[in-house]
Amino acid sequence: MLPEARKRKIVELVSAHDGRSVAELAEELDYSKATIRRDLRALEEEGLIERSHGGALPASSVGHERTYGEREVQNLDAKQAIAARAVEELSDAEVVFFDAGTTTMEVARRAPTDGSLLAVTNSPRLAVELEGDANEVKLTGGTLRRRTRALVGPTAESFMERTNFDLLFLGTNGLDAEAGLTTPNEDEARMKELMVKKANRVVLVADHSKIGKRSFVQFADLEDVDHVVTDGTLPEDLREAFESSGTRVTDEVETA
Repeated sequence: MLPEARKRKIVELVSAHDGRSVAELAEELDYSKATIRRDLRALEEEGLIERSHGGALPASSVGHERTYGEREVQNLDAKQAIAARAVEELSDAEVVFFDAGTTTMEVARRAPTDGSLLAVTNSPRLAVELEGDANEVKLTGGTLRRRTRALVGPTAESFMERTNFDLLFLGTNGLDAEAGLTTPNEDEARMKELMVKKANRVVLVADHSKIGKRSFVQFADLEDVDHVVTDGTLPEDLREAFESSGTRVTDEVETA
């Protein structure tokens, strides 16, 4: 198979299966892992795929939204390192909102379960994780979006309008100096907007893949964030924008 034909086949396989590992591509195409890795680097430079730990994912766009399953395994080490730093922001007797998402899930897994906080979330999965032995957990209610496992819609929005929170752990799909915080879905954008509005402190948890990216709908400005925690290195324009608005920046969090 000629190199260009092989690359086209890689794009087809990655797109058809919502991602493929290097090992799977090597076996399916009968080439070495080294050859596949070189092809993936070239394809990423062309914007045809996105490399992930151990493989590749379909290329994204401002309207593209990965499934929960895809995001759950993407950059997991980074998300765990971010979560370990983020939970240091917790204090006793706080009402804490956990946004639905895979990075916030890692934060929830590290949150205390001794009843020292009242946890609120728009994610049934996070609610189960947060309950532990003694925590009281409240769900927003609403309609479950299958793609992200998040509760949205009028019922969820009504809950948000009536409540207030000490602390919010917030996720995002895009983080950009000009576009701010963005996400592909309008219903989720509205929920995130309300979370930010009703929280006293906002801790943004975002792995390096979100930096410099833009999605379809803006839900917050950079100045709405009190503290950003990421494993990536913020570009100078983004760092300056955060720091000029008084936002604390914790970047380059080390992974295990």
